[in-house]
Amino acid sequence: MALSQWIVTSAGLLLIAGIAWFFWGSKKGGSQAEVGTSGYQEARIHVKGGYTPDTIVVQSGKPLRLEFLREEKSACSEMVVFPEFHKSMMLPFGQKVSVELFPNRTGTYAFTCQMGMYKGTMIVKDELSKS
Repeated sequence: MALSQWIVTSAGLLLIAGIAWFFWGSKKGGSQAEVGTSGYQEARIHVKGGYTPDTIVVQSGKPLRLEFLREEKSACSEMVVFPEFHKSMMLPFGQKVSVELFPNRTGTYAFTCQMGMYKGTMIVKDELSKS
């Protein structure tokens, strides 16, 4: 194989690895839910091409209220599903929809659209870091 072929092949493999890392690589951190005056942990999630933020960190044993705002009309974003909590909600375009959960066990829990194309993660911890 000629030197130019090695260079092109190596560059292509690096590009493929970079794309794979960007889409499927480990996501760090996440958005920590804030405790509101109601006593609920609260977080706002925008739905447009996915969930923003797509990772929410919450404390175990405290009620949680996630407020979704759907900002697109894609059929995929019409519903959010929390399989481990046996809960789903329709998300009408342009309307805020609250989903209330009680995460009482630590762990990582997925939430998705009904088609499984939009994906989010809820990380439940015993204690949250103070920031």
